[in-house]
Amino acid sequence: MKKDMDIIIGCMRLGNWGANYSTEAYGDFIEACLDLGANTFDHADIYGDYTTEEEFGRVLKRVDGLRQKIRLITKCGIRRVCDARPQHQIKSYDSSAAHVIRSVEQSLENLRTDHIDMLLLHRPDYLMDPAELAEAFTRLKADGKVLEFGVSNFSRSQFELLHCYFPLSAHQIEISLLHLDPFEDGLLDHHLQHDVAVQAWSPLGGGEFFRKDRSDRAQRVYVAACEMQDSYGVSTDQILLAWLSSHPVHIQPIIGSTKIERVKSAIEASKLELSREDWYRLWQASTGQRLP
Repeated sequence: MKKDMDIIIGCMRLGNWGANYSTEAYGDFIEACLDLGANTFDHADIYGDYTTEEEFGRVLKRVDGLRQKIRLITKCGIRRVCDARPQHQIKSYDSSAAHVIRSVEQSLENLRTDHIDMLLLHRPDYLMDPAELAEAFTRLKADGKVLEFGVSNFSRSQFELLHCYFPLSAHQIEISLLHLDPFEDGLLDHHLQHDVAVQAWSPLGGGEFFRKDRSDRAQRVYVAACEMQDSYGVSTDQILLAWLSSHPVHIQPIIGSTKIERVKSAIEASKLELSREDWYRLWQASTGQRLP
């Protein structure tokens, strides 16, 4: 039932949306993650109001051989309104071939690299033309600019539509003990069947489990996890992450913390295997109901 957990390092909060790292701090954080065995870094063009990719790229340019040690994921498709994009009048989604190709070219320049390991569409575009998008993906892959493709936050039908035109390798979605929809709407079943990697954003419920004013639902889960931690000899957050990795689809948590000790804790959680009864004990705590 259990595989080793693959940790993805989320970069959203490294720049001016969070820690506001200097180039030196970026470098220290990247090297510390690599020392722990975490080598996949998740970006999006919009992070830091279109600045975080470029800040990260300065480190890749400065340190010889660093790019070869890491795997880069980035996302595109959101047209965000901010000072860096004065031409954007409203927030909108754009999966047109022209926008995707232009976004990739900009990300390659920002990240100081000749290829992106995985490109994801950040949000479903209701005007998406799957045939046009498939042509753009095919061109980017043929040119060696993107190695793999996926999506983020798609419904099952939206995923299947694009997957029919172009093989998708990954899906980045919200999954946690506070967000169980993917277990029941067919997404995880589909992705297990078709060998699609599942990447979980907000795997710890956006930190709600650890707030003093947490919801009743988060409180039930937190108490259940606390009751388990002594028997497993780990922390509460590791119990919650192990709950995700226990699913056969091998859910990959995206760790958005800027604290290296949190990254280490998440990696250590990969050694933990919950019993089936404990897995369902946490499920029951989340739903507040016994299984039928």
